[in-house]
Amino acid sequence: MNIGRILVVDDDESTRLLLSDYLAGLGHNVITAGNGEEALEKFIPGEFDCVISDLFMPKVDGLELLKRIKSQDKAVYFLMITAFPTIDGALNAVKEGAYDYVTKPFHMEDICATVERALGAKKTAWSLKTMTGLFWGLIISIPIWLILGIILGIVWK
Repeated sequence: MNIGRILVVDDDESTRLLLSDYLAGLGHNVITAGNGEEALEKFIPGEFDCVISDLFMPKVDGLELLKRIKSQDKAVYFLMITAFPTIDGALNAVKEGAYDYVTKPFHMEDICATVERALGAKKTAWSLKTMTGLFWGLIISIPIWLILGIILGIVWK
């Protein structure tokens, strides 16, 4: 299981607490916000692996929150939840960068599986980025080591 830092945003306190308690029980570090404005105050780029947010909230709704968070941190995975699903809503959320779109009422196992997939994808992306950096570092350093070997060979003769 991948352990992550998750921001749960929902104006419905019971849903927010249910998600928070469940995810914390799985070992995740969970921070909650009661609306989009509070979520933006608590969000720190690079500090969260996943954001789970309700779509319909007063003032700053889930779609606006998604846009603002993604503009600050493209690497965070965003899971949109809603009790009023529409095809346009799902398409807009995915188009703006949502990782997944889940309808209420949901099963906690589905949320868990989606969060696990998101955290696994983030870990894989980080590993790929690290390996790519190591690969390029090796490729760039080979000519340097060859030249150094030739120079040492000449000096030691």
